[in-house]
Amino acid sequence: MVDMRLSPTLAASTAFFFALGYPIGASAVHAATPGLVLVARFGLSAVILAVIAIVRGLSWPRGRQLGHAAVVGFLSQGLQFVGCYEAMSQGVSPVLVALVIAMNPVVTAVAASLVLGERLTVRRAVSVFLAVVAVATAFAGRVVEVGHLDLAVVWVVVAVLGLALGGVYQQRHLTTGDPIAINAVGVTVALIPAGIFALVTEQHVADPRQAVISIAGLVIANSVIAASLYLAAIKQAGASAVSLLFGVIPSIAALLTWGILGERPDVGVVIGLAVGALACFIGNSRSARGAVTPSPEPVAPRMDSPEVVTCSGPAQVRTTAATRGD
Repeated sequence: MVDMRLSPTLAASTAFFFALGYPIGASAVHAATPGLVLVARFGLSAVILAVIAIVRGLSWPRGRQLGHAAVVGFLSQGLQFVGCYEAMSQGVSPVLVALVIAMNPVVTAVAASLVLGERLTVRRAVSVFLAVVAVATAFAGRVVEVGHLDLAVVWVVVAVLGLALGGVYQQRHLTTGDPIAINAVGVTVALIPAGIFALVTEQHVADPRQAVISIAGLVIANSVIAASLYLAAIKQAGASAVSLLFGVIPSIAALLTWGILGERPDVGVVIGLAVGALACFIGNSRSARGAVTPSPEPVAPRMDSPEVVTCSGPAQVRTTAATRGD
């Protein structure tokens, strides 16, 4: 019988490196404009993932599957990170961004109910309500600070909607294929919205040294280390067990942001983190797992994800890959 328990060391390491992407991402957009950061990050990540896929002799998506992988990458990676990084560049705390992104499963549940006609269970409905309370409470301080809901908040909404819609599309059209190769395609396509965003916005580098270090940190910590640990966790304990792990990532991101950037979360954010973790737990409990709960990365654990962290469980493609032992 297979041991489906997730070791404390692997669980802690996975959560840590995913959460680390938030303060590093914030540091990057403080040193350079989001457009430059996005293009550099996606470009380097695409090269690394492509090299891994080629060296391992993985099968690349073809035909319709290639098109579906492109759509998922555009939405789940491109729109998500454009929204996340622009929000952080406009002063939204990386902790708030992490919290909103972590509510992806409940947003996806609603989207799946509307788009795919899936039944929204009572537990899912409760998790949606708690997620709204968590985000509203956490953003209260931001509203008081600026006096109104500013455009930066809209960018966070764009991020989570891109992630959720990409997840629903993936659930319907992209349930087979090698996760690393498909993710390489997704990251490459994500360069399109990132490039367009860079072209239509003013670009500059305020601190070249910090920008280089931060972008390198994002690529290594998220794309390489976090992705590898996530795959190992799936193989060791299964998708369901690992999905609950992501409910704590926003809280870890809060501690890391405090330690790295010196930004201490206010009371509203702390309450929001607690309520958000509860929403994740309820939404990912056994009886609620019939709904779609795609992960932050479109198809493979990615490091491209803020920064990508959510409390959702891995998508079917990932689970299939883990089962194969990829």
